[in-house]
Amino acid sequence: MSGLALAAAAAPLLFAAGLAAGRHLARRAAPDGTDLGTPVERATFHTLHTASVAAPPLRAGLTEDTARKAVRRLRPLFGAAALGLTAEDRLLAWEGPGRHHEGPVLDRVRQVLDSGRTQTFTVDCRDPGCPARRGAAAPLVVDQRVLGALVVLGAGESQSVVRATEEVARWVSVQLELAELDRTRTGLIEAEIRALRAQISPHFIYNSLAAIASFVRTDPERARELLLEFADFTRYSFRRHGEFTTLAEELRSVEQFLELVRARFGPRLEVTLQIAPEVLPVAVPFLCLQPLVENAVKHGLEESGERSRITLSAQDEGALARIVIEDDGVGVEPDRLRRILRGEGSPSTGIGLRNVDERLRQVYGDDHGLVIETGVGAGMKITIRVPKYRAGVRSTPPRTAPGGV
Repeated sequence: MSGLALAAAAAPLLFAAGLAAGRHLARRAAPDGTDLGTPVERATFHTLHTASVAAPPLRAGLTEDTARKAVRRLRPLFGAAALGLTAEDRLLAWEGPGRHHEGPVLDRVRQVLDSGRTQTFTVDCRDPGCPARRGAAAPLVVDQRVLGALVVLGAGESQSVVRATEEVARWVSVQLELAELDRTRTGLIEAEIRALRAQISPHFIYNSLAAIASFVRTDPERARELLLEFADFTRYSFRRHGEFTTLAEELRSVEQFLELVRARFGPRLEVTLQIAPEVLPVAVPFLCLQPLVENAVKHGLEESGERSRITLSAQDEGALARIVIEDDGVGVEPDRLRRILRGEGSPSTGIGLRNVDERLRQVYGDDHGLVIETGVGAGMKITIRVPKYRAGVRSTPPRTAPGGV
């Protein structure tokens, strides 16, 4: 089931639980006597509000901290009942009376883990003041695995409370499933960035250092400047935080890369930058431009063996920022380019283009992948259009690693 489908499923599940377990709350009026609507309307409002405040902790995964916040916010759905969450048979959080029944409760939770089904039970308590007399434990299921259980204790048992326990457990499971999807997506993006870092070839590093060394005797100040550019470029490329950066930071890294290329090729490389200041703060995926510029250098300069011109522009297009990298090099046969973007052929061929294209589509949708115009002997023009504002997309403030590079 997709993340969107899971999210769509969450609302009716919790709403059903609210109707089952929150009817007594629905009949209340405001303190000033104002009518808050029909019972169903009040139950709906109460349930949706509970969902809105309980979901964020669970979207971070199942831990003691997130479980504690979630049970505190979900307990009102069950009136005066006590509520607990477990990870397997370990109690993570408990809200309300009856905590001294943890042992028998966990025995029931183990039955839930073994069977994957809801268990109802009677609590044997000698304390006449203890309100925990009946209980229900429902499984938390993610990707067909029972991760733990939601436990409800109260004074009595009814089918509505048992059903509410099951429905809320399903809703919690949906939030945990979404958390798992978020972690998977983040892991994929991190793996893709690691692949890009691996593409920063030893050949490029060797050539850059060799070019710097060539200036040590003839122009020490130039060698020092290039060494600082190399240090900044590698520090940025290997930073370990944030999926996104600003266009300004990404362009700065590209300039450092091109400065190191110029040190090697001299006047054979001509670069033109046309950057609109208003798009510099736009958040973009980390390392989304340098692989494209490196591709332009490879096809425009290294493979042609002649002078090459690379143009990089970034312009404001209303809700979008339009970024174009263009070279006048040897170009690529269109069918071969399509195979590269599909991941066919040698694993090392076109990894930069394919990687950036896939990440753009993951973040912004298929309409925002790379648009590439090329042909044999016709150079290459790559266009990117990214939304200037996108929910969940924001750059991470730069941090300097301790000890420099």
